Amino acid sequence: MPRAGEADVIPAPRIVDAHFHLWNLDENYYPWLVDHDRKSLVGDVSTLRRNYLVADYLRDAGSLNVVAGVHIQAEHDHRDPVRETRWLQRVADDKASRGFPQAIVADADFARADVEAILEQHCAFANTRGVRHALHRRLDQTPPYDPLLDPAWTRNFPLLRTYGLSFDLQLFPQQAAAAVALVRANPDVQFILTHAAMPFARDAGGRALWRRCIRDYAAHPNVAIKISGFGGYDPAWNAESIDPIVSEVIEAFTPARCILASNYPVEGIVKSYAEIWSVFFRYFAAYSADEREMLFWRNAARFYRLRI
Repeated sequence: MPRAGEADVIPAPRIVDAHFHLWNLDENYYPWLVDHDRKSLVGDVSTLRRNYLVADYLRDAGSLNVVAGVHIQAEHDHRDPVRETRWLQRVADDKASRGFPQAIVADADFARADVEAILEQHCAFANTRGVRHALHRRLDQTPPYDPLLDPAWTRNFPLLRTYGLSFDLQLFPQQAAAAVALVRANPDVQFILTHAAMPFARDAGGRALWRRCIRDYAAHPNVAIKISGFGGYDPAWNAESIDPIVSEVIEAFTPARCILASNYPVEGIVKSYAEIWSVFFRYFAAYSADEREMLFWRNAARFYRLRI
């Protein structure tokens, strides 16, 4: 818990933003943004329905010492996931981009017959570091589909090890048992839970389930976790309101396996970029200098294999 009266006066010397997005609606297709009949955890996406380019991100970062960023696939057209990676590498190679994004976490559906070819194409780009395939995305379709319960998906998942890629694990707590089994079966793959393992259910039963799954994940040394994504269920989040979640995460994973991230521009629906990091500065002000460095940049650099 942050100490009473502490201000955001002890920022980390550096920030590696471990979860942000870019999109170009003129060049690429993002169904959740442009198809008005699509459901999204984000809710009202109207303010996001515009190009968000690296110049916008650097403007929003302002004077903060953000030295690198990890781009997480932005639910681009799943029929052609490599197109987004190709575009992002071109962005990163542009001198005006200052190297952003230094790491790319791409999309790949392991149930596809051509998934190995897709992974190979992703890896042709220098900044590719991992894969995120949102595992909760099709639970509300008829019939529901959970990739973790699809034998073809789990059978192909070890291809990540072949290509030296990490996996960003985004799913609901009720999917945790199957996810932990996947983690156990793939000890050589680095898993990174997104958005504090998504504690969206705020009733007593939902909180208890989330606490149990956090400990189940943390029992495996190849799992790390991002502290981010609070705006999806708490638009007014601050250093005090996030403590019940962050304190549980830190206790389970220790600072050595926790990463801070903005989830921008999605989190921008409720907070500016500077406000997000100001909350983190305040919350972690009482931590040691070494712990703050781990949380704000060193862990992200390690898990996403960045040279900083």
